[in-house]
Amino acid sequence: MSIESLYRETQALDERDALAHLRDAFVLPVNAQGQTLTYLCGHSLGLAPRAARTLVDQELSTWEALGVQGHHEGPRPWIDYAEALRPALARLTGASVDEVVAMNGLSVNLHLLMASFYRPQGRRHRIVIEAGAFPSDRHAVASQLQWHGLDPDEALIELHAAPGSDLTEEATLEALLETQGEQIAMVLWPGVQYLTGQAFDLPRIVAAAHRAGAMCGFDLAHAIGNLPLSLHDAQADFAVWCSYKYLNSGPGAIAGAFVHSRHSRATLPGLAGWWGHDPATRFRMEPQFIPASGAAAWQLSNPPILSAAPLIASLALFDEAGIERLRQKSLAMNALLRREVTLRFAEALQCITPPEPQRQGCQLSLRVRAGRDTGRRVFDTLQRLGIVGDWREPDVLRFAPVPMYNRFDDIARLIQALDQALNLR
Repeated sequence: MSIESLYRETQALDERDALAHLRDAFVLPVNAQGQTLTYLCGHSLGLAPRAARTLVDQELSTWEALGVQGHHEGPRPWIDYAEALRPALARLTGASVDEVVAMNGLSVNLHLLMASFYRPQGRRHRIVIEAGAFPSDRHAVASQLQWHGLDPDEALIELHAAPGSDLTEEATLEALLETQGEQIAMVLWPGVQYLTGQAFDLPRIVAAAHRAGAMCGFDLAHAIGNLPLSLHDAQADFAVWCSYKYLNSGPGAIAGAFVHSRHSRATLPGLAGWWGHDPATRFRMEPQFIPASGAAAWQLSNPPILSAAPLIASLALFDEAGIERLRQKSLAMNALLRREVTLRFAEALQCITPPEPQRQGCQLSLRVRAGRDTGRRVFDTLQRLGIVGDWREPDVLRFAPVPMYNRFDDIARLIQALDQALNLR
């Protein structure tokens, strides 16, 4: 198929797209000449909703006009700010409102929840993660082990993919848990692997961990807002996420956490802060800690209003679109991108994201077969051609057609740019 034919196909798909209007709700980056860039990097940082600036400006105006009274007055009183985010987060995670909370940053939340859920006892003291986990997660897990006086070289199990594969199979984790389960206190797993884009069967992983007597938690940084989730029904013990990728809340914005309703901060040990106190008695300022109900009990400090405001704008768009409709568009976009890469560039690029729809999200990861030097040249050329993706050492290009704001036409633009960057014509 010629590039011209591909553009005709993507134009027809965009004309039929019931979600196409959502693109106008976002600000698209431009280059120095004012030309709109083809943005395919939502797996790293989502685009800015147009309403985000308005919401942040409103909070600044409230601060200026009301000062401390903004906690109780104004369009969105600050004292209930985090509470107002919970219903939409519950819908995106497949949880009850009481099971989710917006707070802190992802790694802070991971440490807080591991302080409660990682309880090493005797032989049962090891933690399982995937080999090649996002560095922040590995740092957090290793430091938790050290905090408990354990040696990460012994107590941390990093599960590798089979030789010759980039993918870690659920069956491999199940086999490990069957043979070494009595030693394992916790499984910490991603919803989507950040490098390969592999999506995991979360209920299957939870079931395997629980059969072995281990707790099971998830890092959903690359999954929330990307895939439909059902954390409550999956029986996950806990989960954490950031909101600046697919949730489009801005760099370093407020993160979130899930704690299953069968767990209670009143019965689990953990670290406490005043915002996790029962809100009915919080302002009595008494020394005893009385935990709030549900996940809110793991809060430490009152929410950062200026970094939470953009999330309100984004969550409203998710409620308008619906995660299931977004998922269907995402699968169609990814299928088109994979088809074109396979047809045109198979000798130059290896797609390491699983081909099965249920094992992938928005992201497609492409290994440059010729290695790092060629890969960097290709990536730099793509940037000059107006394509915004990203590069992961030593040889992987990552692109994410995000259904909330990308068009099918963006895929045609990427394919045209790859054709030039790879010097295939």
